[in-house]
Amino acid sequence: MMSFSEAYILESIEILKRIDISQIEKMIQLLIDLRARQGRLFFLGVGGSAANCSHAVNDFRKIVGIEAYTPVDNIAELTARTNDEGWETVFKEWLKGSSLSSKDALFVLSVGGGDKARNVSPNIVYALEYVVSMGAKILGIVGRDGGYTAKVADACVIIPTINAQHTTPHAEAFQGVIWHLLVSDPRLKSVKNKWEFIEKEDRVQV
Repeated sequence: MMSFSEAYILESIEILKRIDISQIEKMIQLLIDLRARQGRLFFLGVGGSAANCSHAVNDFRKIVGIEAYTPVDNIAELTARTNDEGWETVFKEWLKGSSLSSKDALFVLSVGGGDKARNVSPNIVYALEYVVSMGAKILGIVGRDGGYTAKVADACVIIPTINAQHTTPHAEAFQGVIWHLLVSDPRLKSVKNKWEFIEKEDRVQV
């Protein structure tokens, strides 16, 4: 009988086989264009995806050289807006305060992609509606059917659902796989990673 660990790993392998690489290539071109016009990249996500947003901001700023931000890095402003204006509009109002323009882009990391009708991540939906109205580009890495994000994004990778019981862990884990692919692509990567640089130096010295 297959163990849980074996089954989970096999699910992950199957997800990798089914990911739409054409959407990743679209993302790469959008990000190349964004950097060329010196636009900013804003990341939105809730729960585990919010933590991923913080990590992604670091990578895109440091490795790719794109000015990137996320509202979840400022808990004081996030909670103040939630308290004073409401959870549903917290991201939209933050983007307004950041003077989002058509020069910029939004990157959504989410399991469901936002669904007003089900009241799942409505703050992402309100933010997306605002971004569309401003003419900024939209990218996303989401799970399930992609929700509202997949409907309005210029490029969106939907993490295939292999086992509905593991939708959330796979979606959040593969967000990291995809954005690390993006920042590692030679067309985007502008600085060397520390460990790869150290290992190269060690080989040269030997």
